Formats: sequence, structure tokens, C-alpha cells
Amino acid sequence: MRGGTHGRRPRARRAGAAPAALTAGLLLAAALTGCAADGDGRTTLSVGTFGVFGYRQAGLYAEYERLHPEIRIKENVIERSDTYFPQFLTHLVTGSGLADVQAVEVGTLHDLAAGQGRRLEDLSRAPGVRRADWLGWKWAQATDPDGRTIGLGTDIGPIAVCYRKDLFRRAGLPTDREAVGRLWAGDWRKYLDAGRAYRKRAPAGTVFTDSAAGVYNAAVHGYPERYYDRSGRPLYTGGPAVRAAWDLAVRAAREGLTARLRQFEKPWDQAYANGRFATVACPPWMLGYIKEKSGDAGRGQWDVAAAPRPANWGGSFLTVPKAARHRAQAMALAAWLTAPAQQARLFARQSSFPSTPASYGMPELRDARNPYFGGAPVARIFARAAEGAPTLVIGPHEQQIGTAFTDVGIPQVEQQGRDPRAAWAAAQKEIHNAVDE
Repeated sequence: MRGGTHGRRPRARRAGAAPAALTAGLLLAAALTGCAADGDGRTTLSVGTFGVFGYRQAGLYAEYERLHPEIRIKENVIERSDTYFPQFLTHLVTGSGLADVQAVEVGTLHDLAAGQGRRLEDLSRAPGVRRADWLGWKWAQATDPDGRTIGLGTDIGPIAVCYRKDLFRRAGLPTDREAVGRLWAGDWRKYLDAGRAYRKRAPAGTVFTDSAAGVYNAAVHGYPERYYDRSGRPLYTGGPAVRAAWDLAVRAAREGLTARLRQFEKPWDQAYANGRFATVACPPWMLGYIKEKSGDAGRGQWDVAAAPRPANWGGSFLTVPKAARHRAQAMALAAWLTAPAQQARLFARQSSFPSTPASYGMPELRDARNPYFGGAPVARIFARAAEGAPTLVIGPHEQQIGTAFTDVGIPQVEQQGRDPRAAWAAAQKEIHNAVDE
């Protein structure tokens, strides 16, 4: 996932909390399936994921079983990653209850690699895996200092800006996606300049963007060193990326450029339907979300432009535990599912954006235009962002640190009108509580 991830889950596969009984049932099913017997002569490979990865929906499991009649694939899904990951760690330590293939979100990758990486296979040695197939920064995220690659990249979240053409037109701003991109090219501060221009002639009841936390997330992910530098030294106490993104978000909030919403909460959903804001930072997976929440009234009104700076927000990997029951077959399956051709098919079916540049020239992406977003060449726009995104330094407690800024500090400024210095102190206290656990 997804580039580091933090705050509210930046993923299409995010879902609400599963009922406790259901969650318990899924966990039990996962454990049982991980020990599945091969009664009919076929080998049952289990795949553990959080949320919907789309392999079954895209027909990839069925095709793999057709190509390999001796293989049967069972998928075990736990809806929430914050439920899935602790269970995965427990199973990894005990060496039992594991699926043959286990998905991992990028925000948990460091903690996994640092504590339990030796319990996972080095997938750079899996048959058919070519390092050159992946974006360099994606491959690097899952490779430890010893050169072991513990995960094969699946989707990524290159960032663009989705905007309402009808609102831009009424505010006197350009509507062509190339011209809109030029408004803020190279600098997120220009994005706020565009917001100030919008504010002068804003249609009644609308504001420039959805939330200050959304601005923070989009900006901070454009820096290679956000919360830690390459030597592991913490930067969350005031490093350049954090300070720049924080100041940007605070200015957006205090200047009235945001709708003061929290992403993925009901008022945010309703604001799409009501046309409350004109822009939102959007990874590929958010296009479907916007379409769903904006409904037919938003068709043809939304479009997609390049973000000020290339950045990535989220992403995931497939791993194979050494304690997996069918390690060799699992490595082959993970390699096949993450190969460029399969990632391209997954984009066509699920809008999961490939981490393999070879996919970008395939028909599923090369010719992709989104009719809801004015026929925008979405794959081309997101591919440019993906290829320009930096290699993020990922450290411990990534999710907790990001959440402290987006869910604690920034809302205090944006929604409570609190002094930014006090809000910053509150975020820092939250971070220290998390990292000192």
C-alpha cells in the first residue's frame, strides 16, 4: 500500500469494521484453511488478504487453476488491515495458522521486516521473478539491507488531483486538465494559490478542497524522507517534509480553503453528492469511490489532472512465509499474480494500479480512459506520477505517526480552531506515546 500509508486507510479495499463474530469466524477459517488437506490429489494453496485484492473477481485464480490443474486456490479475507496484521504476526511467530501467500500493506512492511523478516522467503529467487519488472522504489521498499526481497509488489497509489470542471468554470479557473495541472505544477504551494483564486469567485456553498489532512497526505508523500532519514534518524519531530506538509495543511485550514471534513466519514461521502468541494487529492482507487459517492449528477463534471509533485500513497505486497505448507507452489503463485500481465488485468477489473511499468504499455492501461471523468486518460496520468515518485524511507510506527498528524493535530486546527502550535504539540505527544510503547 500505500509509499507509506497512514491515517484513514487510503485504499479501495478499505472497509468498515467487521462484526466481532464475523471477524472471529474469518480468523478461524483462515487458520483452518492454512492447514487444508490435499484429499483429492490437488494441492490447496491458501491466500490471506485484508480487504478485496480482486484476484478472484478478475478471474486470476480461475485462470491459474486452469493452467495448473493440480492446484486449487482458497482465499481468506479479513476486512481490516489493523485486524489482519496482528493476527498475521502472531501466526508468523508461532509458525502455524499461516496462509501459503500472505498480503502485507506497505505501512506495516518495516515492522514486519525488522522483527520477522527472516521468517519470510526471499522472493527475488522465485522462478519467473525479474527485478526489472517493478518500479525501482517499489522493489526497494520490500528489500532489506541484506538484499532479501520479502514481498512482491502488487498495487500502488500514485497521486493526482481530481477536480470539478463545473465548479472551476464558475470560479473563472481553467477546466482543461492540462491547463489545470499547469496551475500548480511543481509546488503544492501553487495548489493553495489556485485555492485562493477559487475562493474569490467560488460558487455559493463550495470550497476549494475537502480536508487539510488530505492536503497533508498528498504533500508529505512526495518526499523521500518523511518520518525518518536514510540512517534511521527520526524526522517526525520537525523534518523538512513534515514541516512543509504541516504548514501547507494548516494554511489551507486557516484560510478557509477546506470543507473541514474527515476523509472516509459519512459527511465526506455526503459532500461528494452535494458538490461541496472542487478538488481532492486522488490515487487511482479513489476514482471509483468518487463515482459511487457523487452519483450520476457528477458524471462528466469530475476530471483528473496531474498533482503538483509526483507522489505515492499506499500499496501492498505478497509474501510467502517459510512456514507455509506449500512454499514452492506459493512462491510460483505469488510471482504469477504480481507479473505485469496479471497486474494489467487487475487494473482493468479493479482499478488497482500496477507497480510494474511493463503493464503501462499494455492495452488495459494504454487505452484506458474513464468516461465518468470526462474521458480522462487516467492510466497515463497515474503512470507519470508512479514513475516520478520518490523511493520512500519507511521506518517503524509509520501508521501511528501519520495518524497522529492527520487524525489528531490537523483536525484540532481545522475543526476546533486550536492554535497550530498547541495542535502540533498534541500530535507530537500522540507520536511519542506510540513509539514508546
